[in-house]
Amino acid sequence: MLLNAKPGVVLAAVALAAAILAALPARFASIAARENAPEVARALYAVNQSAADRGTISVYVIDRGHSLIKVIRTVANVNDVKGVAASAATGKLYVAYRTSSAGMIYCLDLSTDAILWNKAVDPDVDRLSIHPDGRLLYVPTFEGGAAGFINVLDAETGGLVRRVHFSNRSHDTLFPLSGPIFQETKAEDGSGRYLYLIDPKSYAVSRIGPYAGILGPYAVDGMSRHVVNNVIGLWGMQVAEIGTGRIVTANVPDHPRGGSGLLHGIGWTPDEREVWHSSSPADPHVFIWDMAEPMAPRFKQRLALRSGEGSHWMTFSITGDYAYVAPNKNSEAGTEIFDARTHASVGLIGSSEDMLEIDFADGKIGRVGDQFGIGRVVR
Repeated sequence: MLLNAKPGVVLAAVALAAAILAALPARFASIAARENAPEVARALYAVNQSAADRGTISVYVIDRGHSLIKVIRTVANVNDVKGVAASAATGKLYVAYRTSSAGMIYCLDLSTDAILWNKAVDPDVDRLSIHPDGRLLYVPTFEGGAAGFINVLDAETGGLVRRVHFSNRSHDTLFPLSGPIFQETKAEDGSGRYLYLIDPKSYAVSRIGPYAGILGPYAVDGMSRHVVNNVIGLWGMQVAEIGTGRIVTANVPDHPRGGSGLLHGIGWTPDEREVWHSSSPADPHVFIWDMAEPMAPRFKQRLALRSGEGSHWMTFSITGDYAYVAPNKNSEAGTEIFDARTHASVGLIGSSEDMLEIDFADGKIGRVGDQFGIGRVVR
């Protein structure tokens, strides 16, 4: 059990369990059969960001205290992990990353843990997303880059399908449950103060804004009615009503002194009752809002983090029982697990901000989560 393990002991635990891991088949159905576990196994696939194992994927069994069952060795020369996406339809997982000289994506077969392809993407990559049918990848061209488009790739081969032009310095791309494609940029020419919506059929581009500043991370609810946004220079968040374009600001009361910079990391709980978001990079807290009225958020609670440093990303398990709060980018600190319903801290896993849940039933993938903290109420 690694629930309360320090991040540095994660790989050591794998070595101790090597004989057991060698006997385990790739599919989770065999784990259930051997150990009388439930038929459905919930696994957290977390792409490691600590220096010693950056780019490898740690797989944790959620319902066993997030115990580590295996580490998947993937590709070499990973300098910076930029995002992860997976498809239940195709059984494949994709990781965007940067080497010292190129933006890359690799494709992993979830049934065998084999790398199917590993390709450079011109001109670069950032936090990607995937079409619900698993056939297309939507890949931004890097927040530090000048390209005025995102790439749409064939998920089977990694080949270029088309480019969608709208603004430069594209960063986080999201395809939420009800669509369409959402896109944020770090553009400093004024266009970075808008959130872009891309029709997945026509590729027509529309936008919401302007916001109070250049946008950071964001998250969309299950019906694509509301989006919550980190905004540079704001101690709090902004919420937009997607249908009307109306934007409201929610300021954190009694926030730390000084400028906020960018509070990096935000997510809905899957039941959409709350929004959680990070504080500044130096402030070890997470802020929680009551979202009973999405356009009138009510500040609810601040949670202290074990790391003593700020956080950079957050997401949730599919059912919303756990929240995963990642440390600052490429930190050696662990990712902290919270009981999302009681708000209690319940443990640590290795350092990762690029993670999602994958559920197996009888050895087959039943559903996959998302690296973004998306809402999951669809009615």
